[in-house]
Amino acid sequence: MLYPLNLELSAKVCAIIGGGRVAERKAQGLLAAGARVTVIAPEATAGLRQLAEQRLLCWRQEEYRPGSLQKLCPLLVFCTADVPAVNRQAAAEARSLGALVNAAAQPEITDFQVPSRVQRGDLLLTVSTGGGSPAFSRLLRERLEQEYPESFTAFMDWLAKLRAEIKQVPGGSDTHQQLWRQVLNQQIIDLVRAGELRQAEDEIRHGITDAGIKP
Repeated sequence: MLYPLNLELSAKVCAIIGGGRVAERKAQGLLAAGARVTVIAPEATAGLRQLAEQRLLCWRQEEYRPGSLQKLCPLLVFCTADVPAVNRQAAAEARSLGALVNAAAQPEITDFQVPSRVQRGDLLLTVSTGGGSPAFSRLLRERLEQEYPESFTAFMDWLAKLRAEIKQVPGGSDTHQQLWRQVLNQQIIDLVRAGELRQAEDEIRHGITDAGIKP
């Protein structure tokens, strides 16, 4: 059983062993999260080369050898090399440095998995099949993208502001939790999905007022 965890990677060092398409996808995701990425591989895709030319990541054009990670001291290491033995060596070194390892093609040396994700502001939805069916995971992610359109981004921002107001209301966390259960329901989700943000906000405000609370 896996323990779900969202990592803050801004300015954190991450290393990728290998320069193929999988490595490129991993690099794009890490860069989007603000990580400092180093790719170690003798060859790289055109996409990785372009990212390196733009100085968005560091590409060390060399074969991985034991000790390659020593000076980096990465938080995460992604092993995507075509040679399983290379990935095993890199994983062993990574762990000796206290790093976590991802090797999607070799689950026996993997510490964590990277699920497909849909993000709408602070709303983060993830889907993982444990590597059993990436195609099904992608299908579910596409479904979530349809179910939770970009309108949820603005709604989440508004909810965060409202939550700050509610926290100032006397009654403690139990009272606040009960209030949220009353005002957040399927009708609100349907309104946001349809882009009716103002109506959704009004419905919530009315629900709060009916509960006798004035944030």
